[in-house]
Amino acid sequence: MFDGMQRRVVSMWFPRLGSDRVLRARPVEGPFALTLKQNNAERLSCLNALAEGQGLHRGMAYADARAFCPDLITRPADPAQEARFLHALRRWATRYCPWVGLEGADGLVLDITGSAHLWGGEGEMLADMRARMARTGVSVRLGLADTRGAAWALARHGEGVAPPGAALAALGPLPVAALRLEQATSVALQRLGLRTVADLAAAPRAPLARRFGPGLLLRLDQASGAQAEEISPLADPPHFGVRMALPDPIGLADDVMAGTERLLSRLCARLKAHEMGARVLCLTLRRVDQGSQQLELRLASAMRDPHRILPLFRRGVEGIEAGFGIDQLRLEAVQIEPLPMQQLGHGGPPGQDGLDDLVTRIGNRIGLENVLRFLPADSHIPERAFLIAPAAYSAPENGPWVAPRPRPLRLFPPEPIAGSGARPPKHFRWRRMAFAAARATGPERIAPEWWLEDDNWRSGVRDYWQVETLQGRRLWLYYTPQNPGWFVQGEFA
Repeated sequence: MFDGMQRRVVSMWFPRLGSDRVLRARPVEGPFALTLKQNNAERLSCLNALAEGQGLHRGMAYADARAFCPDLITRPADPAQEARFLHALRRWATRYCPWVGLEGADGLVLDITGSAHLWGGEGEMLADMRARMARTGVSVRLGLADTRGAAWALARHGEGVAPPGAALAALGPLPVAALRLEQATSVALQRLGLRTVADLAAAPRAPLARRFGPGLLLRLDQASGAQAEEISPLADPPHFGVRMALPDPIGLADDVMAGTERLLSRLCARLKAHEMGARVLCLTLRRVDQGSQQLELRLASAMRDPHRILPLFRRGVEGIEAGFGIDQLRLEAVQIEPLPMQQLGHGGPPGQDGLDDLVTRIGNRIGLENVLRFLPADSHIPERAFLIAPAAYSAPENGPWVAPRPRPLRLFPPEPIAGSGARPPKHFRWRRMAFAAARATGPERIAPEWWLEDDNWRSGVRDYWQVETLQGRRLWLYYTPQNPGWFVQGEFA
């Protein structure tokens, strides 16, 4: 706050933040509310004006609300999305002043000291806020006063403006709940006959402090300005981007790599300070003719080691068109992930840096989604005992499950062979080749997973055998008792 300047605070309250967010994307006609499960019961968490006009209110049971208003349209609430929406509104509110903080889950607080004259005055600034919110379909109530507590009270209990130096006078007619008190305290004060802020301010302070503690008088002093209350603006998330302007244009790949190395060192130091790692990097090269080229590097795992990342840029840098020269380089971590410090050496996790670098090199040519790995799956069905996942977005091992019996190295769709009886045939033909069984191990009975639909397993159980042939092939055969028949489904190494 500037010396000699009266502090002025604006409180922005969004009484229908959740419903306004949903209705902006998918408008509906009629009463609308969001529901949230609380204590094993569905209750209304946010309503539009039409629903409130039908007598519904927050915290009302969903069953009671439908009885009062059969035409009520509801959707589940999403507190996480509402929080993100409020953060977006906070960023938007920085157009009015740089000091913007969160006020609970549905409000903002702005320290506009020294900023109102840029909008023609306080009245014009508030009018601009209302007009912009109305155009975006978001309900807002505003309060302006010298203190944060007074602005909060005016926004929620009597939308208006308190003249400079008259915060307590503007709050006098408002209920005691406007002082941000707990509901039990507000009810107790009303039972004593202290219904308004003016009544509370006129009452003796010592008895109030003995009965309700210092918190009550603290809230009163904060609202009146006798006790200071800070406004802490929410810090913007760190930006992981660096740039370099060159005094003379460059065009050689080695020069670009040298500049990229310097940018990488700065960027990785910033990532390390925040314990983050980059998954996608974007290198922008601006030419002297104002044209630009971008090189995107997608990494197989989160990294912040400049010595490992730099060689991965070589292939892209060698293919750039420098034109009349490049005079500016900009490197940005487009996608980041948490990368906390790890123990190296004894007891530390095994390193797979070489594999990650290989996946990165191949993935930037054919796409990271096309570099796949097999992962074990918790299923006794041979076809479902593994998963195929992109190597860049999955760990090498996904679960401790191990097959109870050896499984063939090669697995293919079942191929019928001639045979009868419940034991493997002594002689059979498979893929136009004749085989003689030397030894058979089994059976291993596998039942279908009845909770999953699979046409290949509708015939019932299967009895699997490991058959070693005189010809040197080790095959995996199975027999279907319900519909007698023999099939080959795999081959061991």
